[in-house]
Amino acid sequence: MKKVFVVLVVVMLSVASLALVNEGYESPVINVVEAAGPAVVKVDVEATRKYSIRDPYGFEEFFRRFFGEIPDQKVTGVGSGFIFSKDGYIFTNEHVVAGADKISVSLLDGNVYPAKYIGGDAELDIAVIKIEPDGADLPIVEVGDSDSLRIGEWAIAIGNPFGLKHTVTLGVISAVGRQLPKPDGNGVYSNLIQTDAAINPGNSGGPLLNIYGQVIGINTAIISPDVGTSLGFAIPINVAMRFVDSIIETGSVQRAYLGVYMDSVTEAISRSLGLKVDKGALITDVVPDSAADKAGIRPQDVIVGFENLEISNSSELRAAVLNYPAGSQVRITIDRFGERIVVTAVLGTLSQESTSSQEESEEPKAFESSLGLSVSEITPEDRERLGLSQEFRGIIVRSVSTEGIVYRLGIGKDDIITRLSINGNQVAIDNVSAFEEAVDSIREGDYVAFFVYRSGVRFVASFQF
Repeated sequence: MKKVFVVLVVVMLSVASLALVNEGYESPVINVVEAAGPAVVKVDVEATRKYSIRDPYGFEEFFRRFFGEIPDQKVTGVGSGFIFSKDGYIFTNEHVVAGADKISVSLLDGNVYPAKYIGGDAELDIAVIKIEPDGADLPIVEVGDSDSLRIGEWAIAIGNPFGLKHTVTLGVISAVGRQLPKPDGNGVYSNLIQTDAAINPGNSGGPLLNIYGQVIGINTAIISPDVGTSLGFAIPINVAMRFVDSIIETGSVQRAYLGVYMDSVTEAISRSLGLKVDKGALITDVVPDSAADKAGIRPQDVIVGFENLEISNSSELRAAVLNYPAGSQVRITIDRFGERIVVTAVLGTLSQESTSSQEESEEPKAFESSLGLSVSEITPEDRERLGLSQEFRGIIVRSVSTEGIVYRLGIGKDDIITRLSINGNQVAIDNVSAFEEAVDSIREGDYVAFFVYRSGVRFVASFQF
């Protein structure tokens, strides 16, 4: 018995002599979550969407004839956001709240508020919504500086992935200045922050925080798990803050305008023009008296850098310009047949450039077609926004009615119609008048085909009238 007692005493003394590793240590992430977490909100959205199906057999028309209009669909969605003002202003993603009939915001303390959509921008994917504090002292998150980020520093995401309220994930800043194609293939996200902190559907609009509890980004995009894991992306908070006053005051952002027509450098273009680079945005023409013209940019210059971003093609340049409001002074790096030049440009607006071009001074008149779409002439702003050269001919689709025949063909806003074929007779569509004349000649039973250009891709959409 004495031997057993002695063994127990020895064991107890041995255990007591072992110190806990990092005893008393507390992760700084806990402090970040406690400080910033209460300002992170869950955004619930209700919206109405038109019922739409691919209908090659005419079921939709049959249904309408015997039962009336097909009822609209009620859909719900969930996202995240964060309060940045004691007045109740909240940042989120435009894709979270766009077209919402009803928005409600849930705080960590359990309070739920109705929210009002103030404004936003689909290109930047930022939006501002607002709740009324009704005398409550709302928690807010401190805004940091995304321009000073360093690769490898801590990154903390708080949001509502799959509706799981107030989920915290931890990682590092994996990269900055990322250019990422948008899911719909229409352009690119520019200058994104990349992180390996887990971001999932529902995190959209929530904050990406640094170790000091300051918001450095707005979580916006993920890479499909089929492609890669631990790849999340956020809009730099400095980009959002450049536009926040404009969104609150006017509901939208003021588009910056560089004043160039451009194309992407390819091997064929590089060799044919004798360029010294194999990527970048080739300037095909410059609008007189524009920001680019005043900065000394010339046709056949290749823009390879915009502020801190590398530019590989025209889409990336267009997206980079959109990251800055009109009046911003930016540094642009040019390759001029092997000579690297850095110029400074003060970005203008379309209205400022309009005095130099009658084409820009008038709002294009839209033609409402009986086929269910609205079209107009291509403006210089459209050419810069969509990366169309000055020589490119066609008309631009401004809107498509869900009730028209064109809607089922997949034609959408900003598509360019270049030709129209009726029973095999093709007509070049250089302007709205040519399109209007061609549409007026269509008769019942005719076979019609649209030749469409979209983001570098051409396709044909056909139907029988």
